[in-house]
Amino acid sequence: MYSPSDFPPFAVTVDLVVLTVRGDELCVLVVRRGESPFLGQWALPGGFVQVSESVDAAAVRELREETGVSGLHLEQLGTYGEPSRDPRMRVVSVAYLALAAGLPVPVAGTDAASAAFVPVAEVSELAFDHSRILEDGVERARAKLEYTPLGAEFCPAEFTVAELRRVYEIVWGVSLDPRNFHRKVTGVEGLLVPTGETTSRDGGRPAALFRRGTAEMLYPPLARP
Repeated sequence: MYSPSDFPPFAVTVDLVVLTVRGDELCVLVVRRGESPFLGQWALPGGFVQVSESVDAAAVRELREETGVSGLHLEQLGTYGEPSRDPRMRVVSVAYLALAAGLPVPVAGTDAASAAFVPVAEVSELAFDHSRILEDGVERARAKLEYTPLGAEFCPAEFTVAELRRVYEIVWGVSLDPRNFHRKVTGVEGLLVPTGETTSRDGGRPAALFRRGTAEMLYPPLARP
């Protein structure tokens, strides 16, 4: 029969993978740690869950306190509990993912020395096991573009198929055939709604403008190459 004294104390934290598209690159929100362990290293924003709050509430609070960013939809990404992931003590972390366009410049606070959006391709080793968490978050984001209309969230209110294709190319990290992509996205029911207007901002001939439709899931899905 086990008793509480048979188990060492441990803590629960939250870590946040916040992704956005900035300057034609997929970027992640990172903070430079202002205290030990890993003093001065880049890490994902996050922190300890307080006794009186849920993990969801802790995620929202930590994002606001460490970066000044608020109002994002956060979804649970996974749980990370390797015994040696934190040198201070046994720590289990619940990771969250957020994807949004037009995010403000982050402002560091509490125990973060600075905060910034950094291209995912330029991120080197992060503190703790945050590199693994980031990899999982990027893969989840890429998968969500296959079966949800998330890509349209990174476009203007009215956009061209070429602008939408560029979002997919940035997040997936691939080049897509323009004609094939156009055929696929215009064939997904409820994804795109023609506005009846055109624009020449892509260069070349005027291109049709669309807005996001009401579809919540894409069928057929847009499979990655």
